[in-house]
Amino acid sequence: MPQQNEFTEYALLADIRTADVQNPQELAAIWGPIRKECTEAGAEVTDSYAVLGEHDFLVLLDAPSRDVCFKASLIMERHGLDVQSMEVVPTEAFGKLVEDL
Repeated sequence: MPQQNEFTEYALLADIRTADVQNPQELAAIWGPIRKECTEAGAEVTDSYAVLGEHDFLVLLDAPSRDVCFKASLIMERHGLDVQSMEVVPTEAFGKLVEDL
């Protein structure tokens, strides 16, 4: 469990709701406002990627709590994306967690 002052990393898988996005240029333009609104909510979008495959985007987010991650997910939803969020642990930290097993 992270300490109160630590940030936790989250991976968000996002899919375009086609009814909400009219053209690719509009979709490319939403990332500036999303990053700004997430920062205002207390989260930081550290990276975002367009993805080939089952999902349209992968967004990496640092947030101090699940509540802040949830707010960031809702921000993305307001911009026409369906979002699934997951807490992630770096593989080095995972190795330390399981070394005694």
